[in-house]
Amino acid sequence: MDPMFIFTLGITNLIAFLLLTLIILHQRSKTTKSSQLPKLPPGKFGWPIIGETLSYVTSPAKFIRDRMVTYSPEVFKTSLAGEKTIVFCGPKANKFLFSNEGKLVNYWLPKSVTHALSYPTANADSPSGKPSHEISYMFLRQDTIKHYVPMVHSMVQQHLSTCWSPNLEVKVFNLAKKFAFELSCRVFLNATLEQVRDIAKPFSLMLEGILSVPINFPGTPYYKAINGGKLVREKLVEIIKERRKEMCNKADNYDDDYELDLLSRLINDSNKFDKGLSEEEIASKIIGLMFAGFYPSSTTIAFLIGNLADHPQVYEKVYQEQIKIAESKAAGEALTWVDLQKMKYSWNVICETMRLSSPIPGNFREAKTDFTFAGFHIPKGWKVLFPPIY
Repeated sequence: MDPMFIFTLGITNLIAFLLLTLIILHQRSKTTKSSQLPKLPPGKFGWPIIGETLSYVTSPAKFIRDRMVTYSPEVFKTSLAGEKTIVFCGPKANKFLFSNEGKLVNYWLPKSVTHALSYPTANADSPSGKPSHEISYMFLRQDTIKHYVPMVHSMVQQHLSTCWSPNLEVKVFNLAKKFAFELSCRVFLNATLEQVRDIAKPFSLMLEGILSVPINFPGTPYYKAINGGKLVREKLVEIIKERRKEMCNKADNYDDDYELDLLSRLINDSNKFDKGLSEEEIASKIIGLMFAGFYPSSTTIAFLIGNLADHPQVYEKVYQEQIKIAESKAAGEALTWVDLQKMKYSWNVICETMRLSSPIPGNFREAKTDFTFAGFHIPKGWKVLFPPIY
């Protein structure tokens, strides 16, 4: 037999043996390492792709309570919006996540939310000038909000007289959503009634599928959310272009911050820099704020009215406090910030309502590294949900 052939065969066998040995050692190392890690939290992922999203969206509170009883009162695993998710429950879990923000977990939103709200090319912050969160903070600070109290008072009166008073029976949550949406359009955009109507329908479509399995196929909630969000952004861009044109044509430089809605402020700030915010970036920021403020406000209003109806003694105290303030006002005089400071009992009732019935189903994060909680292993890259304390 050819010696060269024997030599080549021997080298080949040696290489194969070494590779096989390395593979076996690697697998043993992984097995040993994984066996040393704590177990994953108890729970199940549900159906492929869909997971347990439908059960969660249908009744978030029941979903959480049932699994806290079945699996663990502190933490359990599931699959939501197409992602493997660990649900953290209770005050201890919330404190752990808040204290490790940026260390173990990072802010995260489901694809259905980010794809519906934002333009793919929209940056998180302006390349120059003030970051968007600074502008939003300036807009929402106390001395700015004071100037919106009379306007909100006027809108509430008009809404009650047209949507509530003429009816013997009303659907509170639907009307609360209508009011919250109109108010956000007024405060953020200074939008006309026609513009509000143009945005309302696609905004509603977007909300219906905002937390859904990311399957972009006609008829699915995700598909409706994506298209609804696209239509809202297109309408917003039209409003932004029109407003930018109006502001450029006016001699007034819009230096009085208190006279500006958020949209005008973003445009005003953008115009001061060569590389300011584009219409698409402004639209993404506005729609994000509208989404963030719409659901909590409308839900809190609905829960508040329900609680007042269930507790007549509390309703009577709130009523007397409001009557006392109303009697101190002249006929037709709007409420002021000072009047709001007098509504101490009413504010306590609102806070208690939000404590008992959280206006949001929960917040998401993403594990940026492997870590352990309550004796369970939380893998890097998995999503984390911490709902209100049920």
